[in-house]
Amino acid sequence: MALPKAFDDRIKTQLGDEYEDYIKCFESDMYHGIRVNTSKISVEDFLKISPFELEPVPWTKNGFYYDPKRCTPSKHPYYYAGLYYIQEPSAMTPASVLDIEDGDTVLDICAAPGGKSTELAAKLHGTGMLISNDISNSRAKALLKNLELFGIGNMCVVSEPPNNLSRAFEGTFDKILIDAPCSGEGMFRKSTSMMTAWENNGTELFAGLQRGILNEACKMLKPGGKLLYSTCTFSPEEDERSVEYLLSIDDSIHLIDFPKYEKFDDGNPAWGEPGNEDLKKCARLWPHHLKGEGHFIALFQKDEGDAGYGRSAYPFKPYRCDEDFLEFMGHISHDSGIKTDRIEENKGRLYYISEDMPDVKGLRLLRHGLFLGEVKKNRFEPSQSLAMYLRSDQFDNVVDLSSEDIRVIKYLKGETIEIDDMDAANGYVLVCVDGYPLGWAKNNRGVLKNKYLSGWRMMS
Repeated sequence: MALPKAFDDRIKTQLGDEYEDYIKCFESDMYHGIRVNTSKISVEDFLKISPFELEPVPWTKNGFYYDPKRCTPSKHPYYYAGLYYIQEPSAMTPASVLDIEDGDTVLDICAAPGGKSTELAAKLHGTGMLISNDISNSRAKALLKNLELFGIGNMCVVSEPPNNLSRAFEGTFDKILIDAPCSGEGMFRKSTSMMTAWENNGTELFAGLQRGILNEACKMLKPGGKLLYSTCTFSPEEDERSVEYLLSIDDSIHLIDFPKYEKFDDGNPAWGEPGNEDLKKCARLWPHHLKGEGHFIALFQKDEGDAGYGRSAYPFKPYRCDEDFLEFMGHISHDSGIKTDRIEENKGRLYYISEDMPDVKGLRLLRHGLFLGEVKKNRFEPSQSLAMYLRSDQFDNVVDLSSEDIRVIKYLKGETIEIDDMDAANGYVLVCVDGYPLGWAKNNRGVLKNKYLSGWRMMS
């Protein structure tokens, strides 16, 4: 594989005697992985039902390798049930390292398409709040879909530049993840188009973008809070020197240690401007050292101190629930966590707003809270996101099909399916696969009119 000459010259210097091993790794295929959605199923329970041959990713408790020549996880009903996310194994590391605690307010600032956000949300266990942002509105739509597929309700999806976020959220977040835009050198094996982009843009463009993001992110971190910075590149300018840039602009922020897999390399003090030994607390993942692509990770913590700032609470406006909505909600168990006194209405669309939602007024929002469905004349139509949020035992009218049942595929393709007319009552049913929700259908004497969201349907 012909690497860009400027990159090849620099990586030879970086790697020294290991250069040939690095070049040799391009002869092998990249590794593929899935990460179990622990907000829906435990790792142990998933392994009991998994139809795939899996091998653990050693640096991520809920990550596994799979062989794409033997299976296609993206086509299995369990994918549509949100039981896992398909993710490159090294890319699982940042969200794994950032230690989320129940009740945290968390920001994923460059979040699309959602691989890291979905893991951060799962680690919140339905508590606190996740703000997921991507400056690209189109990419943020993919981010929203993945969060909804994972069944996440305590989230807000935003599409803003970092300076707008920092004005809105100064001193707000317990944890911040920055998976920064970068030159993508660690992904050259994954996609040759990354090499073309590197030749067009180099590293300076991205280093500037990273510093702009770091300028704003440090303002949003609470005293005592943690910030994780990651890239998928090897460039010292974008890695160690970006780390040093953050340290230089806020002397209350420091690098901290985190558990490292034995095949991770430390950050290199020689690649920073002043040769700071603290850079060894960072980690670099080389594709010739482990079964994954290239990555860089640095974990920071802000000194304890007076908060001083923080976003005010969301200005909630309660909705006076009508009879049709209340009748539907009567089918949902109380332990779902959805409180009817926290429902808000916007143009007929109903949202459950958590008490932990901050004030997001003035921001470009794709979603704030859990979208429950729409109130229409004489009826309430539940949303796909509500179906994915619920557990099968939280709705009283369920059709549970085996993953081997051909009707599951028909349902996911948007087709009408039939059941024994004694298996469910008429009206809305929650269609599940092996006990995990897929979406809604409306039963009429054993004929299920398909309500699966059209944009989510299986195409082949």
